[in-house]
Amino acid sequence: MAAETQSPPRPRRLLVFLPLLVFGGLAAIFLMRLGSGRDMSAIPSALIGQPAPATSLPAMPGLDLPGLESRHFAGQVTLVNVWASWCAPCRQEHPLLMELAEDRRFAVSGLNYKDQPENARRFLGSLGNPFGAIGVDQAGRAAIDWGVYGVPETFLVGKKGEILYKHVGPLTPQAVAADLMAEIEAALTASP
Repeated sequence: MAAETQSPPRPRRLLVFLPLLVFGGLAAIFLMRLGSGRDMSAIPSALIGQPAPATSLPAMPGLDLPGLESRHFAGQVTLVNVWASWCAPCRQEHPLLMELAEDRRFAVSGLNYKDQPENARRFLGSLGNPFGAIGVDQAGRAAIDWGVYGVPETFLVGKKGEILYKHVGPLTPQAVAADLMAEIEAALTASP
């Protein structure tokens, strides 16, 4: 009797195409996200619009500046920059912070993250000090409360003590001109 040729069962044929279907679906999702125009580098913050975390950090030893206290945010616009002397991007953005500190309409404060005080003082001594207050966060607990992903990060705190804006990574002239200054101007004109 002649051998009958059997075709493989139908479900097995579908399994051959399954990887191709999965790849096509993932590629479609990727292309939709890519073409959405949304800034994928922007990291959302659940703290935007919320009161700034209760913060009471000690002053940096050896500097005649106050520590970082959330009660000082009330009634003024404050730029809070999270930085460290060991952070190379912090050195990159530092000249911009020096320029921003010249604008006396708002305060510039620093949250020194997991740093050695002598290294932080040396950093500020060589590059200049833009901060009117510096809180030392040796253990990194306050940074966790602020939702910090890594240094540097910059927060804009409004007159009512709420976080209005967050910039992740080093400030750039483009980011300051396009986003940060507009946010600062809006915060300055908002009623207390």
